[in-house]
Amino acid sequence: MSNSGPPSSHVPNGARLEALGQAVDAGQGGPRHRQRVKRSRGRIILITLATVVVVIVAAVAGDYWYINHLIHRVNVSTETQTYNNTENILLVGSTTRCGLKVQNKAYGLCSQGVTGVNSDVVMILHLNLSTNQVSILSLPRDLFVPNARIDGANKIDAALYNGPSQLVAAIQEDFGIPINHYVELNFDTFAEVVNVLGGIKMYFPMSVFDAYSQLYVRTPGCIQLNGKRALQVVRARHLQIRFPGQGTDYRTWPQEALSDLARIRRDHEFLKVLADAVKAKGIANPLTDQRLATSVARYLTVDQGLTTSALLSLAEHFHGISVSSVPELTVPVVLVQAAGGYLYQGYYYGDVEFPIDPGVTQTIDRFLEVGPGIDTMDGKPLPKASSFTVSVVDGSGVANEGHVVAAGLRRRGFVIHGIASATPFGVREETVVYHANNSEASLAAAQAVLHTIEGPAVMALGHMTAGATVTVLTGSDVSVIAPPRRVPATTTTLKGKHHHPATTTTTRPVTQITVVDPSAVKHDNSLSAPTDVTQALQPWDPRSCGPNGTEGP
Repeated sequence: MSNSGPPSSHVPNGARLEALGQAVDAGQGGPRHRQRVKRSRGRIILITLATVVVVIVAAVAGDYWYINHLIHRVNVSTETQTYNNTENILLVGSTTRCGLKVQNKAYGLCSQGVTGVNSDVVMILHLNLSTNQVSILSLPRDLFVPNARIDGANKIDAALYNGPSQLVAAIQEDFGIPINHYVELNFDTFAEVVNVLGGIKMYFPMSVFDAYSQLYVRTPGCIQLNGKRALQVVRARHLQIRFPGQGTDYRTWPQEALSDLARIRRDHEFLKVLADAVKAKGIANPLTDQRLATSVARYLTVDQGLTTSALLSLAEHFHGISVSSVPELTVPVVLVQAAGGYLYQGYYYGDVEFPIDPGVTQTIDRFLEVGPGIDTMDGKPLPKASSFTVSVVDGSGVANEGHVVAAGLRRRGFVIHGIASATPFGVREETVVYHANNSEASLAAAQAVLHTIEGPAVMALGHMTAGATVTVLTGSDVSVIAPPRRVPATTTTLKGKHHHPATTTTTRPVTQITVVDPSAVKHDNSLSAPTDVTQALQPWDPRSCGPNGTEGP
């Protein structure tokens, strides 16, 4: 089964809104010009090392000019301004083979057509310079989002094919996560850093095998990994496990589920082990420091604004942070369970995941340290529901769904301007909250609407209908969260000559706290239950080594 992307004859994602004809007034905030590009093949992972880059660079401050000269810089036109004294750095693991200085059969050869440029690892590093707090948020590479490509919907890992600016734009447009800087590494960086460290050790509780990454651990225990073997570990997402009672033939071992999410879980653990190795072997040794810094820098791509002096400043500010204590979050998703893969606009995309709300919005608010009523892009209050207009387009094919959603939004105080319908493109679809091109006010309004949606949902840049500020295109299993309850509050006052009590009744809102409970989110049998925000290691996952080759913490 191919995952290469839709043929050029397919219409863009916004076409359902454009094709409504007489039913709506299309127009406001059309999408950017979409250039149709075929998606590349190849599904290989690279764990990003950028969370330790600042530590390495800081250790060789005396070689400032030399290190600065080695780093490759690109223009990322869509980055935003910082607020609340925080910074968000997008960390990307590129799958490029053609960009490698030395071709390696283990990765696939550019000369044999393995020319894909995807971002199979997408992490965001949140730095709070006021509190010295650090956190990491992972976006699964199989997330299906409306603005992944310049030409429309795809998996988010496909965005890098159109360049760093498109990946940054997709994250900001679809999730409202501001990106201030961009860091990209490739296979060469990963393997070289591990080798310069003299390898690293990881404990394998069980024998495992992965035919795609070529990982094969025959005997459990603490194992020394060089760069090549470490890459096999973090690339593995088709892991087969030898459970107790299983024979020695790996072909009979069962394969784990949640391959995309399972890999993120192991990557988070590997990052901790690697960071500990850098601290232990790098900073204390000036010669190793030099080799580490030059190994990273020569394969490092960053945005023009992330200067070496800026990296040094960040390193100095966060030098005492232990990576093992950094919260590592993953946006909750539901997996689309469809035979043959997800069908959208006539093309099969393989395994895909939908972001699930209210879990995603709550996770992003937590990650960015903002409240539910705050615009995540600039830290300002979100607009009141009554201050802008919303149109609703029924895109699910479910009878009367558009009117039900519109009624729910009215109860939340939103002003509805028009209800229409569109032909569904997929068997199961996300609800999309569209905002206008280059309009900060429209994006903030879309966030306010999304905070009231329950089900598979995401924002996107697109066309408005009926002259509204925001357009909601309904998908599968969507509902509107009920407004906070109001209960009567009784107040007693003394009135008249004899002070007979008079009772008046007013109402006050009751604070409603939404808890991300996978069992409480409505979904049909074609969608999995929502995944957890924090991923605990499973009994078969590799982890740190303890004393004398024992299992570590």
